[in-house]
Amino acid sequence: MSSSLADQEHRQRVAVLAGIALASILLWQTALGSLLLYPFTILATWFHEMGHGIAAMLTGRGFERLLIFADGSGVAESLRPADGYGLTDALVAASGPLGPAVAGALLIVSSRSPTATRNALAVLGVALILSTLIWVRSLTGWLVLPALGLAIVLLALRGSRSWQAFFIQLLGVQACISVWRQFDYLFNPGGSVGGQLQRSDTGAIADALLLPYWFWGAAISAAILALLWWSFRLAFRR
Repeated sequence: MSSSLADQEHRQRVAVLAGIALASILLWQTALGSLLLYPFTILATWFHEMGHGIAAMLTGRGFERLLIFADGSGVAESLRPADGYGLTDALVAASGPLGPAVAGALLIVSSRSPTATRNALAVLGVALILSTLIWVRSLTGWLVLPALGLAIVLLALRGSRSWQAFFIQLLGVQACISVWRQFDYLFNPGGSVGGQLQRSDTGAIADALLLPYWFWGAAISAAILALLWWSFRLAFRR
């Protein structure tokens, strides 16, 4: 394939994925769209809460359990020491919206190589299944996450190269944009999780680092867009 044709194909793929991302964000704001995207909603919640959980473990806190509710909300429960540092609190809170974007960017970059694509899909599928066994303690998570994990593993084992490349890029984009599933989440000091009001991630960061929640919402949004740009630039670089 000539370089001009390859460049044109890459531009078309980026346009399709960008269109899917924008459509997903808009559809998530509607009841019908939320229903159609329900598997991606649960996957988005898993990415988000695993970001919190992994950050909690890396900072020396215990990751106790992960709850995913039928409405698509979720919570990662960890142990917070009584003398915990505010900076650690902010890091764990920020890892919810930023962790999925980092993982999504790595998934997109892995699409450069067929071998890396297959391996990344297999790792993601197995991670969904193992995390359910280790941390998930809710019916919705038990029903949906293993099914998603098995489907992704089967894609890694049996899917064609073109489908594997497209779906890993799609999953990467979905991970990156998952924070905007609730469009105003980053710019709200709190919200409902499992029917209970809780402090939002940006609200928790603001509590620890003083600057207002809307500043952190803007900063996180900018970082996610930068990660998307970087990952596509690297994935489609000749």
